[in-house]
Amino acid sequence: MTRNIILLALLCLSATPLHAQKSLYHKGWVDFNKNGRRDTYEDPARPLDQRLDDLLGQMTLEEKSCQLATLYGYGRVLKDELPTAGWKTEIWKDGIANIDEELNSLRNTPKAQSQFSYPFSKHAKAINTIQHWFVEETRLGIPVDFTNEGIHGLCHDRATPLPAPIGIGSTWNKGLVRQAGETVGREAKALGYTNVYVPILDPARDPRWGRVVECYGEDPFLIAELGKQMTLGVQSQGVASTLKHFAVYSVPKGGRDGNARTDPHVAPREMHQVYLYPFRRVIQEAHPLGVMSSYNDWDGQPISGSRYFLTELLRQQFGFDGYVVSDSRAVEFLFEKHHVATDFPDATRMAMEAGLNVWTNFYSPAAYITNVRELVRGGRVSPATLDARVREVLSVKFRLGLFDQPYVADPGQADKLVHTAAAEALALQLNRESLVLLKNEKQMLPLQKEKLKNILVVGPLADATSHAISRYGPPNNPVTSVLAGLRAYAGPGLQVQYEKGCDVVHAGWPDTELVPSPLTAAEQAGIARAVAQAQQADVIVAVLGEDDKTVGESLSRTSLELPGRQQQLLEALQATGKPLVLVLINGQPLTINFADRSVPAILEAWFPGPTGGRAVAEALFGDYNPGGKLPMTFPKTTGQLELNFPFKPGSHAGQPTSGPNGAGNTSVNGALYSFGHGLSYTTFAYSNLQITPREAAPQGLIEVAVDVANTGPVAGDEVVQLYLRDKLSSVVTYDSQLRGFERVPLRPGEKKTVRFTLRPDDLALLDSNMNFVVEPGQFEVLMGSSSTDIRVKDTFESKGK
Repeated sequence: MTRNIILLALLCLSATPLHAQKSLYHKGWVDFNKNGRRDTYEDPARPLDQRLDDLLGQMTLEEKSCQLATLYGYGRVLKDELPTAGWKTEIWKDGIANIDEELNSLRNTPKAQSQFSYPFSKHAKAINTIQHWFVEETRLGIPVDFTNEGIHGLCHDRATPLPAPIGIGSTWNKGLVRQAGETVGREAKALGYTNVYVPILDPARDPRWGRVVECYGEDPFLIAELGKQMTLGVQSQGVASTLKHFAVYSVPKGGRDGNARTDPHVAPREMHQVYLYPFRRVIQEAHPLGVMSSYNDWDGQPISGSRYFLTELLRQQFGFDGYVVSDSRAVEFLFEKHHVATDFPDATRMAMEAGLNVWTNFYSPAAYITNVRELVRGGRVSPATLDARVREVLSVKFRLGLFDQPYVADPGQADKLVHTAAAEALALQLNRESLVLLKNEKQMLPLQKEKLKNILVVGPLADATSHAISRYGPPNNPVTSVLAGLRAYAGPGLQVQYEKGCDVVHAGWPDTELVPSPLTAAEQAGIARAVAQAQQADVIVAVLGEDDKTVGESLSRTSLELPGRQQQLLEALQATGKPLVLVLINGQPLTINFADRSVPAILEAWFPGPTGGRAVAEALFGDYNPGGKLPMTFPKTTGQLELNFPFKPGSHAGQPTSGPNGAGNTSVNGALYSFGHGLSYTTFAYSNLQITPREAAPQGLIEVAVDVANTGPVAGDEVVQLYLRDKLSSVVTYDSQLRGFERVPLRPGEKKTVRFTLRPDDLALLDSNMNFVVEPGQFEVLMGSSSTDIRVKDTFESKGK
């Protein structure tokens, strides 16, 4: 270790000559352009616009064009961990907008494993070395924005790991998500990253889509509220938050993924009220410094080449003032997939004029930067457009403080700030609060340890760990599986046996979902062993679902059934007559109809983080009372899709068996579990709903209060949900819309008053002219424990605008 530190120190010195350090660095300012005087852009006391004007005025076309591209980090595009003499011949000798995922030891990418990712202080020093090169070895010394992923923990070697976003969405806990954002931002800052790609604000409306696991849920209000807190948390640490994926990205036709990520069938009003709503809210209320543009189209307009989306909507209507980075290959898709540009240079022109700032792809940025230069020299892109795009990038760098303090001030602090005991405790609490109790017949849960001697844990996910570490989360953390968590919790007095039963999927899957194949002899034997073990057990805990090879990016499904032979395993276990608990490890809603009808208790764990096994064990034995709520509707069958919340009146209605449009005897009606559903080991009572005033003035606020009491025997959290229904409107509105929620901890017998404030925006609709207005009329407030479990309701009158 000592040898590595000495080596790093020598490398730092070689990249930052002593004469350069002495001549550039002054008290309170840095001589970035190395001319011996304090220029306006180097003066922290000067206004932002003056600094931008000064810097832009000094930049050449070569330098401006380099501020419009991403350089992927070591093992992706960069071949060197630290600067070399050869960098002076590379395209980035004139600077670069950002370097992504630098020295983070990316999971499952052996060539990206770096000696500088850990210890954390070593990474901070290495980032400083690279930043020194750009400040000291480029003409104007423009610092780099170091970017990284962070949707469930910073994507860095051994950083604090969080549950998958679908689990974070299940917490319905705004304060906890704010703390999660602060953790991601703090760790990024300590390690040298200045920009984190988080949160994902895409509403996951089709559960077949593979990236459901990476979203907060299906409802735009829930996503906006949690996304706002994540953004505020990250940016409170002096790090930029970049929202993903703008826009209408999450509903590719038929839920298909991969190269089919395009052609969302979304009407204009639905686009604004569902898919754009979270972005508008988060941009206006949290002011993120970054947005990632998506590579799909909408109504024939490819987003990354659309001035309507990237300028008119994003900047002019929503007020975004950061920089837009493309999703990887989004610009190339303008000519490769969408066929609206003739070639790569033409696509570059289209993206720049639309409002895209920074191109990203997994190869050298030289081709894109060269495109920009040739387009400007040839008159196909105006100097004014070039300057506008560059100015927006530089503005973010100035506001991040990179021109005042471009380096990690104290690299040694990283070892004290990243993945601390407090951060680990926060991750565990997120894992706990993400658990959703779907069913608990006859109070089977919690299990009573003192009455049990032998537990059988069964299933291919029982001892699995890979789902807990995502491509977009921190790698190399130890994982506690559900089996390990139960064994650690049980202690020596309770025997915990294990039998796998079957694999997650079997040979031939997923084609066997189209044409079923018989079980092989080995598969029959695996299930038989599990059944034989079950005969000796007091209770069976079946851990079933999906892994990271069956759901995720580019992993859409045509079926939502338990994959592989897991359904046959579950049926065989249920047939033993032994008490049976189902724990789901999965990334999307599953059509678990048999389990819902035949298994007494079901706990949804989603893809928990590495401490998930402990959280599940605590919940099964009652040391933790699950209080999460579903952020997505669970359908009974894929044939019902789309089935999601919010929905238009009548669109989820049951098929009548007689009368007009009747004879619906073969139809499947209703959800398996509704949006907002989640049970508890205790009970809650609602009372004393109050709405003030009863007649709302134009642009006035409405105060809503309700009393909630814990009427059961144990402490628990209730997620109080407020839904709003517009009784009469000029256009068809949603049956009801989520407009408030609070996760409230209550001791047995305790009562609390929960308060909400409804704003005019909460009442607004898009009228026939596509203008947001608040119409006069009656609104109904519905308060309860889920979208279908409404406990109290009342009305108020709005005077409109």
